[in-house]
Amino acid sequence: MTTTQPQQFASDNYAGICPEAFAAMAEANAGSATAYGADGWTQRATDAFRDLFDTACDVFFVFNGTAANSLALAALCQSYHSVICSSSAHVETDECGAPEFFSNGSKLLVAPSSDGKLTPDAVRRLATSRSDIHFPKSRVVTITQPTETGLVYTVAEIEAIAATCRSLDLKLHMDGARFAHACAALGCAPADITWRAGVDVLCFGGTKNGMGVGEAIVFFDPALSVDFDYRCKQAGQLASKMRFLAAPWVGLLESGAWLRNAAHGNACAARLAAALANLPDVRLMVPVEANAVFLDAPAAVLDGLRARGWQFYTFIGGGARFMFAWDAAIERVDALAADLRAVCQRADREVMAAA
Repeated sequence: MTTTQPQQFASDNYAGICPEAFAAMAEANAGSATAYGADGWTQRATDAFRDLFDTACDVFFVFNGTAANSLALAALCQSYHSVICSSSAHVETDECGAPEFFSNGSKLLVAPSSDGKLTPDAVRRLATSRSDIHFPKSRVVTITQPTETGLVYTVAEIEAIAATCRSLDLKLHMDGARFAHACAALGCAPADITWRAGVDVLCFGGTKNGMGVGEAIVFFDPALSVDFDYRCKQAGQLASKMRFLAAPWVGLLESGAWLRNAAHGNACAARLAAALANLPDVRLMVPVEANAVFLDAPAAVLDGLRARGWQFYTFIGGGARFMFAWDAAIERVDALAADLRAVCQRADREVMAAA
């Protein structure tokens, strides 16, 4: 027997499948369909992406974000190339060497960044630091949208990075595990922060936006996707029953749930941040721009939250990270804020008593 636990915000991976994605999967399950992507659901999902981005992009469906990022970068690189990324990029910190593995050794060149963002200057500095044959040749820049710290690249920022890439003959890849949240935050068309801004390849995250599993790799330049289907097959990412990876995208994209889900997560993050604005012992480590809240607080406060049953990660700068998904309940967001206020007040009383 399963038991229902109070909702937690340690990760947006905790969320279940949203109704629109679940309904599409159920509909896809109502009979047989051709295997390996030669089915109507996969075609329908691909067409939905082309409509969403208003361009004739090539789309491939894989199981998870590590595979999406790693295979996309491998398609852009030879083994003697390098990929420029932020020091906190997921491809650097959380993918177990998969980008290097699938590219047969392409090196990640890491740019120090206090907020997780890359800048044109950082890209140029790394790309031009060496040009001799003894050092891997720069080939790709990858940016995370939103960043691992929840910051959102503006259209202008992406355009500036893309212009630098073009001047240096580099390709631009976007890790969009939470891409929908960036679109919701900026209020712009998906095309405006991708191909229109100079992005060559996007990994569009579904898992963190209401799907149970699955990411989409979107090539805006079809020349870059030649034989990519073979790469997916070799990497164990070609689903035999592809319709179950594709159908949830139909549910999300055709209904508009992809954007509603993201907007709700963003709003919950903003709600928590606003509720904590006047707490003297708690501060935001970075501005809240998407669905993430990073809090810097005394150890006693964080311990107090844990004692009240809250789960969270502290892997970036030691602060508590809270992530809000499509199903975040407003009452649980408010309960978290109330508990934070309570533990802060208790910590203050203990400090005063000790004095």
